[in-house]
Amino acid sequence: MNGNTVMSRIAHWVALGWLSQLDQAFAGFLQDQDGDAGETLLWAGALVSHQLGRGEVFLDLEKLCADPGLTLAIPSDEAWQSADDETDLALSVFKARTVADWTSELAQSSLVASGQGNTPLVLHDGRLYLRRYWRYQQILDSEISRRLQPVRQQLPASLQHSLNQLFSDNREQPDWQKIACVLALRARFAIITGGPGTGKTTTLTKLLSLLIELAAEESQRKLSILLAAPTGKAAARVSESIAIALEKLPMPEAIKQQIPKKAATLHRLLGSRPDSRGYRHHKHNPLLADIVIVDEASMIDLEMMASLLDALPDHTQLILLGDKDQLASVEAGSVMGDLCRGAEHAAYDQTTLDWLADYAGETLPLAPDAGSAINQQTVMLRHSHRFGSNSGIGQLARAVNTGAAGRAQDILSDTQTYADLKRILLSDAFDARLKQLVLAADDRPGYGEYLQVMQRQRSGDTDAHQQWAQAVLTAFDRFQVLCALRRGDWGVEGLNQRIEQWLFPGKKTGLWYQGRPVMITRNDYNLGLMNGDIGIALPDAGGKLRVAFPGDQNSEPGALRWVSPMRLPDVETAFAMTVHKSQGSEFHHVALILPEVRSPVLTRELVYTGITRAKEHFTLLESRAGIFEQAIRSSFR
Repeated sequence: MNGNTVMSRIAHWVALGWLSQLDQAFAGFLQDQDGDAGETLLWAGALVSHQLGRGEVFLDLEKLCADPGLTLAIPSDEAWQSADDETDLALSVFKARTVADWTSELAQSSLVASGQGNTPLVLHDGRLYLRRYWRYQQILDSEISRRLQPVRQQLPASLQHSLNQLFSDNREQPDWQKIACVLALRARFAIITGGPGTGKTTTLTKLLSLLIELAAEESQRKLSILLAAPTGKAAARVSESIAIALEKLPMPEAIKQQIPKKAATLHRLLGSRPDSRGYRHHKHNPLLADIVIVDEASMIDLEMMASLLDALPDHTQLILLGDKDQLASVEAGSVMGDLCRGAEHAAYDQTTLDWLADYAGETLPLAPDAGSAINQQTVMLRHSHRFGSNSGIGQLARAVNTGAAGRAQDILSDTQTYADLKRILLSDAFDARLKQLVLAADDRPGYGEYLQVMQRQRSGDTDAHQQWAQAVLTAFDRFQVLCALRRGDWGVEGLNQRIEQWLFPGKKTGLWYQGRPVMITRNDYNLGLMNGDIGIALPDAGGKLRVAFPGDQNSEPGALRWVSPMRLPDVETAFAMTVHKSQGSEFHHVALILPEVRSPVLTRELVYTGITRAKEHFTLLESRAGIFEQAIRSSFR
């Protein structure tokens, strides 16, 4: 089969929606670079580009041969059923080839290398990468491996008293928070993972206290500690959480003063440069830090993680916090999930177990098979202080996370036991029950509450006006509609339009009016507004329509920022948002709407992330029966 025939079939798949125009363009680029490029190279190029669009940084040839449909992520059951002869011929390309066939044929191309070089594609261990992403993976692997080497063979006896004092109130057996701290004291890399409410930030605050005390004893100097998160909202939340933890924890005031209270976004920490993928800080201009902590690390993509590691001096310790079971980043690379693979088994080797017995006082069983080197510096926190045994949200999240679809169905159906859960099977896009849910203002809040607060507008007194505006933002933040998709009747765009008309009849989409909530979709460092920040259009104290945002990291508690709508970067109405955009946020009541069609993004991780955004109430809305169970049985990893 010649290259032009392959390109014709790739174009056919683009028309079907199975591949993107970008995938087609990359295959065309390969054909331009090598006029003799055969079908194997061109299809492989289109598919590795396709995988990147799905968040995967490589094409797994073994998975492709075992199940082409899984790799291709055909968007719906109907798409498979409508496959024509031309499509079947293209599918035969994958079904007829073994991994050895792909590997040998790709290795013959001048555009593919097995490692170093400048070819656009890299084939390594049965995985095909775009070269840029292969380089990112090499940086991640080498930099983390170096930091996994122990820097301490023992801890001073004086530290044991502080360790015991910090964890004297813990009743967990084993005490995973204490284990996390003890392991992190051993090397220059550590991961603390766990679900919502498991105490990740509290554990971090205790760990920093111990590290500060250790540095004072070992080198008699103060540590330079940097705190960061992937988004502005996540940075604000970790800053707030650390401030709360410091108020409760028994530690000397001198140590409290050294613990950072404000987090920066990773882009700001590294010094993003306009119109460039590069950063001001890199290997030749590293960050000045002894310790770098990154919260909500599940949101970090491979490129960002490689950039961060590239900017760290050799002596710097990196501590990652996050929930390994949440959705991976929007961009390519599920870094946190990959690094934490196997963390739930606590598969520590004998050296690690001896360290824990000596300094944490915890005796853990030796696993039949020791985990990876990264597993030795990873701890999964397991006890949720937020969701108790009677919490439907907690029980449902655990069932979904383990893929127990039947158990999840039973929990959702038992609303008598779990009053914090609700389930609605919608009949159509204009189901009155959805409108009722959105407009609610009772004990299971909807947007009706924020409308009520907004109608109590205060004027004249500037302080009273500020308090009113803050109350509007707080009321709005109690409820959120979450979607799996952006487009379609059950996507963000369609739902935002319907909700807008329910709440503000007659208002035109995209125009400014009092009460319009908007989300920033592009960072603006001049305004101090980050991608994901949400504000509401309200009159300021002088009566001019402005957009009120919560105060930034340097503002006083309760302060607001008032910005002219004309000065804002790209924004979109935010009555509904994707689950991806909700990461790093929490709401009293979450309504998760699942679409009627199968989609590659509709996975167990997405449903779990949506559920765990809720603090008090969770409502599942299904556009068709069975879509919830189908999503649970589909996992990205």
